[in-house]
Amino acid sequence: MYRHWIVFFVLGTSQLTMAGDWPNWRGPTQNGVAVGKSFPTEWSATKNVAWKIELPGRGSSTPIVLGDRIFLTSADNSHNTLLAFDRKSGKEVWRVHLGQEKAGKHKKASGSNPSVATDGQHVFTYFKSGDLACVDLKGKIVWQKNLQTEYGEDTLWWDLGTSPVLTKDCCVVAVMHSGPSYLVAFDKLKGTVAWKVDRNMQAPDEANQSYSTPIVLNDNGKETLIVLGADHVTAHDGSSGNEIWRVGGFNPGGERYFRSIASGVEHQGVFVAPYARGKTVTAIKLGGTGDVTKSHVVWKKSELGTDVPTPACLDGKIYVLGDRGNLTCLDVASGQEIWAGQVEKHRLNFSSSPILADGKIYITREDGKTFVLSQGPEFKVLAENELDEAQTVATPVFVDGRILIRTDTHLFCIGS
Repeated sequence: MYRHWIVFFVLGTSQLTMAGDWPNWRGPTQNGVAVGKSFPTEWSATKNVAWKIELPGRGSSTPIVLGDRIFLTSADNSHNTLLAFDRKSGKEVWRVHLGQEKAGKHKKASGSNPSVATDGQHVFTYFKSGDLACVDLKGKIVWQKNLQTEYGEDTLWWDLGTSPVLTKDCCVVAVMHSGPSYLVAFDKLKGTVAWKVDRNMQAPDEANQSYSTPIVLNDNGKETLIVLGADHVTAHDGSSGNEIWRVGGFNPGGERYFRSIASGVEHQGVFVAPYARGKTVTAIKLGGTGDVTKSHVVWKKSELGTDVPTPACLDGKIYVLGDRGNLTCLDVASGQEIWAGQVEKHRLNFSSSPILADGKIYITREDGKTFVLSQGPEFKVLAENELDEAQTVATPVFVDGRILIRTDTHLFCIGS
């Protein structure tokens, strides 16, 4: 058994997220892998759709699922809004406003880009405006604060995208931009600051800026946060925020515009980091202390990467989806290519991340078209499914044989 494993439940709560839930944007194991079988492979805007609901405003966040509830964020009359829906019927259960919306600059983005996270008792949500909140399962606000009011304005050139993550005791947010960058942890129940640490890497210009989401894992018995951005990967103690180790060298040429969007993923003791606007993928062995750039980089691939979609991994393999629909399967230990291929070429990109479910790979293009592929042993497209939607950048969610697809305007539940 590997000494590194993903934390996919939260200790110390009276109600835990179960295997069939989808508690954060990358799923129960934080690596894009769905639990269960018998997910649909064929659908359309009218075929195999259990229900479809119109959302009150724009949003790009991925839904999460806890029990019989779906939670997602969107705008609603210029307010940041958290919504709860019944998973079986799609009916809205409640909505709560959480501050004034700060609309997106980019045509693909919104003020509701970050996805929410749950510990089984509460839902934690974050918006471009800086509003961060803890809401209970009935829609009551437990605590709320604004990070930009407390710690300074957002200086990202584009639209905030990082999602909050949960440790055993805290809700943690990574703020990586051209102003002072930091990690901050809030007590999940009280909203008080548990710790706050600087993360200033002196990367040039826009390279200082990151839209990626950290991951929380158990590294050799210690709860650890792994953070990608500003030309570095850093590991931090989950209880104090103190840096444990770092890897640099992601931008040897000092490129000014190497902002990072895709998040990293961990598998079998290796953290895989996409970088350089899709030009590199670097694998780092977990563990160590201090600067481990020379000792812990396992492999690095050039001209084979992703700028926006976050990779998925399973059974010793990592699946890297490029923005133009090129999909590559690599051995996570060696970086050796197992297979690669290209789906239908199109003027639109892929912004949502790949999901592995029941031996298949699901990738969704920005027009809502989802390609279903075999996980191996070779590149093979099994199905192509269109929804005829204007824009889809959220990642699909897979629970109990159904698929949730959030577009710019609607939420679809695919399945009988």
